[in-house]
Amino acid sequence: MELRDVSITPPIGPTKLAQTTEINKTIEKQVVEEKVLSKDTINHHINTLNTYLEPTKTSLKFQLHDKLNEYYVQIIDTQTDEVIKEIPSKKFLDRYAATTELLGFMVDQKI
Repeated sequence: MELRDVSITPPIGPTKLAQTTEINKTIEKQVVEEKVLSKDTINHHINTLNTYLEPTKTSLKFQLHDKLNEYYVQIIDTQTDEVIKEIPSKKFLDRYAATTELLGFMVDQKI
């Protein structure tokens, strides 16, 4: 009976490592490019989602939080114009803004 050592793996050569690095850089570049969307593209996607949600009698509304300059989503009942849900909730964002202001984390402004 012949025994072989199967725990030894061949080392990764410099060409394989370079290819992997190039692939990772390409993927990261695509992710960054995909994150930057124009306002028209965002509005188009919102309208598409609202069209999709019409049978459920709900719509999406994106609101800009004043102090944080971040968007949150409101799911609205189209029949009563009542806010069903906020993601994340406005109360949470208000508390977060108050906490950051209290602790002095609002140093994002350029002097």
